[in-house]
Amino acid sequence: MNRLRHALRVFAAETLKQHRRLFGQPLVVFSMLVWPVLQLATTYYTLRPVATASRAAENWPLAADPERLLAFLATGTLAYAFFFSLVQSAWHLSFERTTGTLELLFLSPAGRLTLMISNGAGALLQNAWLLTCFTVAALTGFGALSVSAWWMYGIVLLALLIPAVAWGAFLNSLLVFSRDSAFLYTILDEPLWFVSGVRLPHFALPAAVQVVGAVFPLTGSLLAVRGALLEQRTASELAPTLLGLGALSVLLLVAASAILRVGETRARKTGALSLA
Repeated sequence: MNRLRHALRVFAAETLKQHRRLFGQPLVVFSMLVWPVLQLATTYYTLRPVATASRAAENWPLAADPERLLAFLATGTLAYAFFFSLVQSAWHLSFERTTGTLELLFLSPAGRLTLMISNGAGALLQNAWLLTCFTVAALTGFGALSVSAWWMYGIVLLALLIPAVAWGAFLNSLLVFSRDSAFLYTILDEPLWFVSGVRLPHFALPAAVQVVGAVFPLTGSLLAVRGALLEQRTASELAPTLLGLGALSVLLLVAASAILRVGETRARKTGALSLA
């Protein structure tokens, strides 16, 4: 019980630190919504003419319905915002590594994995809550939602939240090996939305891309979110996807814990873990 209480205190403190560091001015709230909405609009008006002027609707009937197409892209934008906010979180954590803040945290009695999880969860709550409210309101207003039961909304939230937090812990743990996180943006920005089917249906991607996409939790989260919100699928129908997401989340957390132990031991031996 004491260990749980201590972990919750670390989680609360790290989340508050994230809020104070990321929030800055009230204008930040405006950017939280405007940036994803602009991305959604750009994607929609790029894809819509192609979908209507070609034979795409024959293989993908959803493309012929503007409201359903917008709902498909909106759910993709929402899920992508969840996961990419953790890429940004890892990038910000690299600044703490550069300034020695991360090393000071490692000198504290706080659990390493708890720090990585709370850092990612704090960034996620900070960046995704407004877009989540907007997306739900927009889909409801468009009449595009097709949900089998009200509690499926809870399943959708968990299918986004738990894998995203595990993903963030995994990315943050990689920074123990290096202070440079620029590679995360290179590898996990455009390639992430492409291989995961954020803007295109998964079946339209080449088989090799689908195999690569299966490694990323965003792919499974999208299948669960779209199945529950747009296709009226039940929990039993989504069970294989949800179980796969759960297993992948556990694997990411186990990998993060192992990486933290190996990375910290290596950094101490090489002198890379310093307060400079």
